[in-house]
Parts: sequence; structure tokens; C-alpha cells
Amino acid sequence: MKKTIFVVDDHLLVAKALKVIINSFSGFTVIDIAENGKILTEKLEKITEKPDIILLDVSVPIMDGFETAQFLNKKHPEIKVLALSIQEDDKSVLKMIKYGAKGYMLKDTHPKDLENALVCLSNNGFYYPEWASKIIFSTNDDEEKEDKELKISDREKEFLYYTVTELSYKEIAEKMYCSPRTVESYRDQLCDKLGLKTRVGLAIFALKNGFAEL
Repeated sequence: MKKTIFVVDDHLLVAKALKVIINSFSGFTVIDIAENGKILTEKLEKITEKPDIILLDVSVPIMDGFETAQFLNKKHPEIKVLALSIQEDDKSVLKMIKYGAKGYMLKDTHPKDLENALVCLSNNGFYYPEWASKIIFSTNDDEEKEDKELKISDREKEFLYYTVTELSYKEIAEKMYCSPRTVESYRDQLCDKLGLKTRVGLAIFALKNGFAEL
């Protein structure tokens, strides 16, 4: 049975193009489109069979992607949200993760990459770009050995907790009662230990390993 998808994008031509592209994938079908989050929520209330996935443009008007993702996470947690955006800044990605999105893609992605994202989201429950996927799907049968090798200090764990928030590094420093330079050293040390390059990667690691919660 094909996975059902609801497309939310305020550009009608884009939404219809996505519908055509997704319907060409063997395992997926678009059941409807909406111009913004408000219209989406209204339509969801009228249908009995909810979609498996909502492809959500972050920048839709009236009820934007962040507010919509937050609503869906609270009211329909069984629906997986895949954010689609032109924004690749850490703040946007972190906010969507915080509000319950299970995946994040840029709008200039290739159709094959979109299909791969939908497959991964359906099979694994998450999809993020390559820089994050290795963290989400990695497994380690010897957690004690992993903790020993990583040697994450209590202060670094505290820093990981704040990586999921929207606080700037300066604001995190204030929360941790230390200098911004010290916070930057925690970031650099953790990136080196974990083989990561961005705050988003650190945030996903923190979520997966219980150092922070949505």
C-alpha cells in the first residue's frame, strides 16, 4: 500500500509540481495540497484517514511551518513531518526539530533525493541530510565502551542540553555561568570527539542520546 502525503506550500505551481513528482514515485501518493498551515488543519479535521507524511514548506503564510509543525506534533503525533525549505541556517533547522519535524530538506533538492528522503522517513522514522543521518541511525551495542571513549564531561552534557534551544552561544554562556569562549571550547571539543561540524549535528546527537528533549 502506498504511503499517503499531504503537500503544504503557498506557491500553487510548486505544490502541484510536487504532487506530480511524488505521484511518479512507486511507493507514495499525494492525497491533497494546502496553501498554509491553517488550511491544512481545517482539512485534517474533515478527513478520517490522516496522511502518513506532511511535506511542509517552512515559510508558508498565516500559520507558518514552525507553528504548523508544533500543532501537528501535539495533535497528530502519528503524522511524520518533512520540512521543505530554502533556509539552511542552523536556527531554522533546530526550530523545526524542536517542534517535531522528523526531516528537513532544501527546496533545490533533486527528485531522487526527495524520494530517498520519503523512503527513509517511512522506514526509519527520521530523515536528515548526510551530516546528521549518521548520528540518527548509528547504533552501538556497547554503550559503556562508547561513553568511555567519548568521555563527555558533565559540563559538556549541560552544553548539549542547550544546543537544542534557540539560545545563542552568548546566552548559553550566561546560563552556564561561564564565558562565551568557554562555551565555544565545549562546542569545538564535542565536534572533535563526535566527528561533527555544526550545532545542528550536536543537537541531534543530544536528542538521540538523551542529553536533551524536544
